[in-house]
Amino acid sequence: MTRAYKKILVERENGIERVTLNYPERRNAIGPTMTNELLWAFADAHDADEVRAIVLTGSGKAFCAGGDFAEMAGGATGERLPHKGDYSDLLLAMVRADKPIIARVNGLAMGGGLGMVAASHFAVAADDAVLGTPEIDVGLFPMMIMAVLARYVPRRRLLQMMLLGEKFSSGVGRELGLVSQVVVPSELDAAVKALADGLLSKSPMTIRLGLRAFGAQDDLDLESALPLLRDRLAECLSTDDAREGLTAFLEKRKPMWTGK
Repeated sequence: MTRAYKKILVERENGIERVTLNYPERRNAIGPTMTNELLWAFADAHDADEVRAIVLTGSGKAFCAGGDFAEMAGGATGERLPHKGDYSDLLLAMVRADKPIIARVNGLAMGGGLGMVAASHFAVAADDAVLGTPEIDVGLFPMMIMAVLARYVPRRRLLQMMLLGEKFSSGVGRELGLVSQVVVPSELDAAVKALADGLLSKSPMTIRLGLRAFGAQDDLDLESALPLLRDRLAECLSTDDAREGLTAFLEKRKPMWTGK
């Protein structure tokens, strides 16, 4: 479905939905308009059977420089789409997505941009990309992204990042668990493609069920998580793809996935 986006670009090819933050004059700063458009784009990708994975990136030299303070302060948005949600809804939609999201971090990822990196399932970053939580320097605090950053970053390290407004390299981001892979800029597209191709080689049904289960057990204690996951395994075993995968293994051939 083609939508009248103002601040993102969406392309679909070979099972991949590429969503590009497209506000280069402001280094792809995210405000209510971009947030709403991203929610629509992710929902459309979720509903399209042909989409197997999503790549999120930025135009120009930045991934996302953080919040668009001018728009957040009440500037005109000229929104073309019905309201779908705010930034907290966006982070939740990304964390709970049942199709893999790969953040292609091509440059600066600050504040709200770093939140989207952390909310993605994978993050492949250029080695010259800079990440950070600079909100405190303008009298704000990274309130909403704190929730997704805390899933990766140790407590005291996270407090240091937020209270000092730290900026750090993508290599440090990898050490903290915020980045999956760091490559030189010339290899960024190849690394993202290799990851996406690996995902596309798996059963789409199994990936969706696995991501749903991962999200469902994320905040549960062990005694609650294990019974839930036992039931989700039974659901997985009942699919055509599971039967095909097990049969293919016994017959020593590649499985032919149907996504059912």
